[in-house]
Amino acid sequence: MAIPSKILFNSPVITDEDLGFLHDAVTRNHISGNGYYTNLCEQRIEQLLAAQRVLLTTSCTHALELAAALLDLRPGDEVIVPSYTFVSTASAFALHNGKIVFVDADPETLSITVDAIRSAVTPKTRAVCVVHYGGISSDIDKVAIFCEEAGLVLIEDNAHGLNGMFNGKTLGSFGDMSVLSFHETKNITSGEGGALVLNNPKYVDRAEILREKGTNRSQFFRGQVDKYTWIDLGSSWVMSDMLAGVLWGQLNRLGEITSQRIEIFNNYVDGLTKWASSSGVRLPVVPNQSQHPGHLFHMRFDSLDTRQAFISHMAQMGISTVFHYQSLAHSPAGSRIGKSVGSLPVSVDASETLVRLPLHLRLSATDCEYIVECVKEFN
Repeated sequence: MAIPSKILFNSPVITDEDLGFLHDAVTRNHISGNGYYTNLCEQRIEQLLAAQRVLLTTSCTHALELAAALLDLRPGDEVIVPSYTFVSTASAFALHNGKIVFVDADPETLSITVDAIRSAVTPKTRAVCVVHYGGISSDIDKVAIFCEEAGLVLIEDNAHGLNGMFNGKTLGSFGDMSVLSFHETKNITSGEGGALVLNNPKYVDRAEILREKGTNRSQFFRGQVDKYTWIDLGSSWVMSDMLAGVLWGQLNRLGEITSQRIEIFNNYVDGLTKWASSSGVRLPVVPNQSQHPGHLFHMRFDSLDTRQAFISHMAQMGISTVFHYQSLAHSPAGSRIGKSVGSLPVSVDASETLVRLPLHLRLSATDCEYIVECVKEFN
């Protein structure tokens, strides 16, 4: 089998139409935040998620920090987060007084379950932040019901899950708040960027103030006040309208992009299920109630050594494959500033055994066939 030119793990697609919106944003002479394309994007996402308000931010990390700031956490207040996630899911709340409580992931979906959350709740618990790993949820509806009954704020880290659903309801619409990522590795991108999605109306006014350096500048621009002033402690978390122009082009193709990514995901499933079963390799599990957006495709091997050998094998075939998160509870910072519920075996196992295959729109059908064949050659 001939080895093609290198197949990248990720390769974002920015079209001429996207660049046209970027150019238009510049010619409108308003390239900072809260411009024409910012408003268009926020309104589109509000429609997609039936949200009270969406605020574009400079990154998903900043959206998480804005969400954490809205909680008014006091020292000792606890926030439950998964250990198997990106660092921002935990650090955002730690930066705003939260005591991080790490829980383990579901062994099939790698998202946390209501049982894991229930086992971690104490009288000091204020909030729960769930992560829809790969845009696949385990039982977010049960989590939402539990949090409401327990009086806990629910935040969805939906960085992977835009256009995903659970039980027919859009991911990101279950919690009091959710966050999105538009990093270059995500399904739609502005290079860097994120959004805070507000489903609970009580957070809307203050979120606008905090995002605008703690001022009521947004109200001023809407003509609601005759001048703006310093109201609260916030930061500069507003996305540039130039980036929003690129994002607008991507949002216009969200359905098409999602369909193409799901097709690639399904090609991997079709091509690798039999091999994986006979080789003891675990593929993604999608619950019947879950509809994912084709964000990533992963495999889990039996050990760290096998995983590393597989990555080397694929590299020799010209294919870039990468591992993912390390268990935060076992990191130097995580073990210092947080606490764990149990030994978190699933998080540790995923940290050592999981590898992701390329999944992006520049992959051709021939590329996918080649990748599948190379995977099956690994012994």
